[in-house]
Amino acid sequence: MRFLCDEMLVRLARLLRAAGYDTYLAAGGEDDADLIKTARREGRILVTRDKRLAAAADESVLVKGFGVEAEAHSLSRAVVLDWEYAPFTRCVMDNAHLREATAEEVDKLPERVRSMPGPFRICPSCGRAYWPGSHVRRMEARLHELARDAAAIPPQA
Repeated sequence: MRFLCDEMLVRLARLLRAAGYDTYLAAGGEDDADLIKTARREGRILVTRDKRLAAAADESVLVKGFGVEAEAHSLSRAVVLDWEYAPFTRCVMDNAHLREATAEEVDKLPERVRSMPGPFRICPSCGRAYWPGSHVRRMEARLHELARDAAAIPPQA
């Protein structure tokens, strides 16, 4: 599953990326017609809170609620999602697939980070480094909670 989130759903897009989903995040002011074309061309589900945009798209989810948790629950009610699909395999900032860090890249990380067991990953696009620190543990817990909640949602007929 591939997603396209409109510009109002930045935090949801980053959460989907943390879960491992290929998620395009619309730039501010990007034209609705262009978003629809991109979603169609790339086979993406358009995720928005704009009723007209959702109605105009081939495949879309109209997200309800405010705040990333409510948005994630709304999306989980609309499509079957595995929030633990492939955690921490994509850069949450630019959606690129992460790669294993080289020994040289690990050596450049702070000493307290290098002492962790890893894995250490790098975004080949922006150069951001990822490691299993407290932020990752909190995000893992959040993804696990979302997965548990999504599993409890009854299938739609």
